[in-house]
Amino acid sequence: MYFLGIDFGTSGARACVIDAAGTIVAEDARDFGELAEHERAGIWREALWDLVATLPAPIRTQLSDIALDGTSGTVLACDEELSPRHPPLLYNDDRAVDEAALIARTATPGHPAAAVTSGLAKMLWLKKRLGLTGARLYLNQADWLSGLLTGRVGMSDYHNALKLGLDLDTLKWPAWVEYLADIDYLPVPIAPGARLATVSRPRARYLGVYPGCMVHAGTTDSIAAFLAAGVSGSGDAVTSLGSTLVLKLLSDTRVESVEHGVYSHWFGDRWLAGGASNAGGAVLRQFFDDRQLAVLSERIDPAVASPLDYVPLPKAGERFPVNDPALAPRLVPRPADDAEFLHGLLESLARIETRGYRLLAELGATPVRRIETAGGGAQNPAWMRIRQRLLGIPVARATHTQAAYGAALLARDGLQTFASPATRGQGL
Repeated sequence: MYFLGIDFGTSGARACVIDAAGTIVAEDARDFGELAEHERAGIWREALWDLVATLPAPIRTQLSDIALDGTSGTVLACDEELSPRHPPLLYNDDRAVDEAALIARTATPGHPAAAVTSGLAKMLWLKKRLGLTGARLYLNQADWLSGLLTGRVGMSDYHNALKLGLDLDTLKWPAWVEYLADIDYLPVPIAPGARLATVSRPRARYLGVYPGCMVHAGTTDSIAAFLAAGVSGSGDAVTSLGSTLVLKLLSDTRVESVEHGVYSHWFGDRWLAGGASNAGGAVLRQFFDDRQLAVLSERIDPAVASPLDYVPLPKAGERFPVNDPALAPRLVPRPADDAEFLHGLLESLARIETRGYRLLAELGATPVRRIETAGGGAQNPAWMRIRQRLLGIPVARATHTQAAYGAALLARDGLQTFASPATRGQGL
């Protein structure tokens, strides 16, 4: 019996298969490369089919459960056959300015759906342009991918639904969301890990998987990375160093601030507080490839502070720790020595992380006491030591650094992962 997790991130997709003991038995990945808007959905679909179909046959035929994660706030407008009617709007798409302003005037104060990059703002933007007959379904990325496997849609996990306007106190759509979006277009909110449906028979035959394989409600990519890291105590945090920089802190208290791009996810009887910066590995990729990053990093002395102070954004617009769609990148001056330039970039990214955790504490979250690191950046020792120096608390590389492993755990454990004490053991 095997359990498959698939992570859809910004630059690629990764699959991880584990057994009942949590041991990894297979891994694979697909790089998206540079995608034009109209190519996104097709490439995602192909990556999904390819990652499943190319698993070894003995694993596919004994695949018991699947869970997927996707980038939070990435929205697709689809017809009843799940064919997109418009190119997907990505997590950092900030075109829905007017819609975000309308949400801010209508929503519960401080709700993350009022951000210009929220799923609800994108949904309203798409509805305005496609009209009532242009699309019938508005899906988060993880919902769409799960629907491709099962042939069924209409449900969304609490984590992805948050930026569509979910009320975390009731775990239902509040009246203001129903008013803005129309309840007929909204999915039913369910717990991450809850059972959705088995892989459809035609899809199971096509992919060669066990026909009784169950697909579970997914989660966001950063929460999947948090699950993979295996932390469990209040004050424990996971920083995901991928294309973007994402902070997740396990807190006893819920904190939110639209002004700073801070929000909290329901996490059993506690909260996952944090935010996602647009800065991250994507800006490093604008200048260096993997080999260059490795070679140049060896020339950096992480114990010495860099005098360079950059705003390391790949393009204008920031979400956290300040929510400013107009914030411009600042990547000058650039030293003649590439190692000095990289040092400045890594140090500037570490400053964003440090400000982020300090801000969470100022807003009332449980103070961070230790940080596990996930994502590709966890492989860079110089960056890890720079972060340790600035943060002043223990920083370690997580045993499992890939979100796909967390998604596989979600597939294995199902609802138990996120059940509150009152619902744990119901086996939904």
